[in-house]
Order: sequence, then structure tokens, then C-alpha cells
Amino acid sequence: MHEQDCSEIIEKYGDLVYRIAFNQTKRKEEADDVFQEVFLRLMKNLHKLQDEQHIKAWLIRTTINCSKDTFLNAFRKHTTELVDVPYMDEKNSEVYYAVLELPVKYRRVIHLFYYEGYSLHEIADILKMNENTVKTQLSRAREMLKKKLEGEMNDVGR
Repeated sequence: MHEQDCSEIIEKYGDLVYRIAFNQTKRKEEADDVFQEVFLRLMKNLHKLQDEQHIKAWLIRTTINCSKDTFLNAFRKHTTELVDVPYMDEKNSEVYYAVLELPVKYRRVIHLFYYEGYSLHEIADILKMNENTVKTQLSRAREMLKKKLEGEMNDVGR
């Protein structure tokens, strides 16, 4: 594949990669870094990717892996988190901020299921997990969100 193919892939999947990176890192600067790293890796590995579905799955998996790498960065461990959500509208921001507060393994499945529209089977393939594990994580994440959002509603009513 050629440089032109990379440009088309970035155009088509750039928003997806950025959303996942931001969902995982919760920081604009780190999401930008992950975005750049993912597409640099794509340029190096594009010749290995067979088709559109393979490219998309590879991008998602690579984005998640690069995002995980940011958690290992010593600088991140010693900095304060500043959340800036560049792609959410106001009506969904309360739920989205609640999602951002979930542990990363739950945040990841919620994002892929609700924000990207993947099925449990597809998420299991992307994350290389058992489908029942994905189902359990999704269920636990929903329960955490329900408690979190109910708690906020009770605080408003006081």
C-alpha cells in the first residue's frame, strides 16, 4: 500500500482512533500523542494488513495498546489529570464524564459498545478476550454507571 492509502485511512478512521485514545487516556495531549503513534505504526505496517476490516481492527487494537503505554510513562504517574472532552455535546457530557471515571477495562468496553457500536463478539475479537468476559465487564460497567449517576441525581435533589 502507498502513502495515498495512509492518507485515506487517516481520513476515514482518524476520528475513531482519536476518540478511543481520548477515552483511554482522558487527556488531550496524550490522545494526540497516541493518535500520532498509531498512524506512524500504520505507515510501517500497512503492507501487512490485508483488508478494510483488518485495518480497522488493527487500528483499534494498536490505539488501545499505545494508550496503555501512556499509563506506564513515569511522567503521567506524577501529574494531575485535567479532563477536556473535545468531541462530546453538552446533553451527553454527564454520562460521558461518568464513563471517564470508570476503571480503564470498563471504560474500554463501554466505549466500544455504546460509542462505536461494536457487538460483544466484535469487542471480544478486538480486545482478544473471551466474549463472556466482555459481557461481564459491560454488565459491571453499567452497574457502576447506574450507581454513579443515581448518586449524582440524589445530590441534585438535596
